[in-house]
Amino acid sequence: MSGSAVLMAAAEGGIIGDGRTGANLALGAGLLGLAVGRLALTLARAGRRIGGRNARIGGMSAIAVGLAGTVLGLLHVATTSGGPGTGNGLVGAVVAIPLGLGAVLLGRRALTRGHHADGPADRLSA
Repeated sequence: MSGSAVLMAAAEGGIIGDGRTGANLALGAGLLGLAVGRLALTLARAGRRIGGRNARIGGMSAIAVGLAGTVLGLLHVATTSGGPGTGNGLVGAVVAIPLGLGAVLLGRRALTRGHHADGPADRLSA
């Protein structure tokens, strides 16, 4: 099964459960991305030598997970039938889109801050 087929089946809730499964997956990915992005941003703000590399890894992870949550949310919104309140997870998918985008923005901010925090220390030691 290809990656796009897996994402489409997950967005439709066809892998397990009812139609809300895809929305719940998207919500979970968005919330996880926000948590990882917030942690990476905290490490980047600390500016410690230990936290520089971890902040970059966390920032990239937040971007990847947030992007996955956004894509799953968009796929679920595009493939769902019915409106809000019908039990198909449309509202959850709509909420997952800004959560995923927020995770992407937090991850990008952590990457930017981590880059600025590591810059002067590397120049002084060289």
